[in-house]
Amino acid sequence: MRYIHLAALALSILIVLSCSRPPGVTDQRASQLSPLQRIAGLPPADPQMFRKVRDMKEWKNPYLIIRVDGIALLDRTDNEQKILTPDQLVEALAGLPASAWPYGRVVAIAESAVSGSDQEKAQLRKNRALAAGTLEGSQVLINWVPSS
Repeated sequence: MRYIHLAALALSILIVLSCSRPPGVTDQRASQLSPLQRIAGLPPADPQMFRKVRDMKEWKNPYLIIRVDGIALLDRTDNEQKILTPDQLVEALAGLPASAWPYGRVVAIAESAVSGSDQEKAQLRKNRALAAGTLEGSQVLINWVPSS
């Protein structure tokens, strides 16, 4: 009976050790997923969490700015904007860690003010439509915020 208990304990330890991975080792399965699959793996948007945010400086999820020259992903650590094409948007969002999505699959989007030519205004509308379509196709909710 004693040997059965020891064998069961040893087997349990082996199972636990085989399921864990050393720190710093990436999960190959996650890296093999497509950007859409990585985004779909995030929890759905939780309106109760993000609707409470009144000051956008407190927004914790990804923040996008629609610009004439593309779609900017705001990096809050250095307040820098990474300009993306609509084709790069899903890949950039999927590359963010899960910790960047505390409200679930929702992004805040503001539109930069344009007082330029009709062509620039048309490009801004086009970028807005492309971003909205891309995000909706990725099942990412959009929280439209007024421009500052």
